[in-house]
Amino acid sequence: MGSTAALPLDREPAALAMRIGIVAAEAALATFARNLDLDDLADGVDFQGSIGPAEWPVFSLVIDTLAESSADDGRSLDERRADALNDLARICMAAKRQRAGAA
Repeated sequence: MGSTAALPLDREPAALAMRIGIVAAEAALATFARNLDLDDLADGVDFQGSIGPAEWPVFSLVIDTLAESSADDGRSLDERRADALNDLARICMAAKRQRAGAA
């Protein structure tokens, strides 16, 4: 899901996590893992149709926050959402490493 290329500072896991909160990110990733099949991503995903109504508000908040575009962002919504899922995984992995190091 991730790459080894350096990320711009505003796309680093810590900066993204501060924007949405680790708890919300982990809840959204758990929702994604439970409800969506990676094979479906190639065909496009109806996120709202795949996520239950109780989980949709947090998942939507996280994905929309991460997929937000800037004025100079030429990516399509699908590209931004795919990058948002990668960012979400990076945030959760970084939080997990942080907790493991503190234990």
